[in-house]
Amino acid sequence: MISTETRIGRITLKNPVICGSGEHVLTEAGLRSALAAGAGAVVAKSVNETQAAKDQLDRTDYALLDGSWNRLPWDFTAPRDATLASRSGLQTMDFDAWLEITARLDAEAAKTGQYVIGSIILADLDAAVGMARRMAAAGIRILEYNIGTPYGDEAAGVVTTERATDRVTEIVRAVCEAVDIPVWVKITGQSENVAALAQAARDGGAEAVSLMGRFLGMIPELDTQAPLLGTNLGTGGGWALPITCYWLAKSRAQLGPDAPTIGMNGARDGNDVIRMMLAGAHAVQISTAIFTNGFGVLSDAVTTVAAYLDARNDNATDIIGRAADKIVPFGDLPQRPGFWEKFAPPGAI
Repeated sequence: MISTETRIGRITLKNPVICGSGEHVLTEAGLRSALAAGAGAVVAKSVNETQAAKDQLDRTDYALLDGSWNRLPWDFTAPRDATLASRSGLQTMDFDAWLEITARLDAEAAKTGQYVIGSIILADLDAAVGMARRMAAAGIRILEYNIGTPYGDEAAGVVTTERATDRVTEIVRAVCEAVDIPVWVKITGQSENVAALAQAARDGGAEAVSLMGRFLGMIPELDTQAPLLGTNLGTGGGWALPITCYWLAKSRAQLGPDAPTIGMNGARDGNDVIRMMLAGAHAVQISTAIFTNGFGVLSDAVTTVAAYLDARNDNATDIIGRAADKIVPFGDLPQRPGFWEKFAPPGAI
C-alpha cells in the first residue's frame, strides 16, 4: 500500500499538503476548516509584537486579475491562472488569545496526526525570541519563522524581508537556540540567490526552509492611470510555480537531498504539490487558492496526491527531487543546428 507520509526533520506529516498562512486562517473556524479538509498541517495566521502590523489588517484590499490584468469577481471560483494582488496585515487578536487557540487546536490536531503551526513574522528580534519561547512553552509543536514577507521594504520596522545571508543565519540562530521545537524558516523569493538564503537559514539551525515568499509588485490601471489598490502589492499566482521549482531544485543541489524544503508560491492544486515535490520539496503549502476558492482546494489536493501516488505505486518520499535530479546542464544538451527555425514566426526566416 502506498504511503502519503513525508518526513520533515523530526516531524512526520500524514500527507505533504500544508494549508499556508493567510486571512483564511485568521479565525478558529478557519483553522478547523483547514484541518477538516485533511491537510497534513495548517499554518495559523502570523503574529508579531507590533501594533502597526495589526492595524494594517484594517487597511487591506485584494484584487483578482486575469491574464490581461483585468479584475475578476471575488466569487470563490477564481480560474487557475488568476493572479492575486493584495496588501495584507497580521493577526489582530491579542497574543495571549491567539496563543491559547493555536496551542489548543494543535493539541486536538495531534489526535488525528495533524499539526497547527504557530507563525511569527520578524519585526524586533528580541520580541520574536520571546514569542517563540511562549509558543514552545504552550505546547505548540512546530514554529514557522517568517523572515520573507514581501512587505518589508514598504513597512520598515513592522515586518522584514531579509536578504543578507549573514543576517539570516544570525536571526535564525537566535530563535532556534531559544526553543527545542522544530523551527521552519520562511525565506523571500526577492533575492538573486534564494538557495544561498536557504543555506544561511540551515546554518542558523532551521530544521526546514520554506521557499519562497511572494513578490512585491505594482500594477498600473489603464482607466484611472493610478496603481491598482493605490500602492505596491504582494503578488502571487500559478505563474510563480516555475520560479519556485527552480529554486527548490537549486536548494536541493546546494543543501543536499536530505535537507527538508517546503515549497510555496504558485501551488494551486494537488498536481502542483506533486510538481514541487518532484522539484525537491518535502511538503508544499497552498495558500492563495484556498483564500480565493475555499477549503475544498485542500481536500481535492490531498485526494489528487494520493491518487497520483497510487496510480504509480509510489510513496510520497520516493518522488521528492526526481525531476531536480534529472536536470541536464545547458552545455551537455545535444546540438540541433537550425532547430530554432521551426519556432520562428512568419517573416523571421
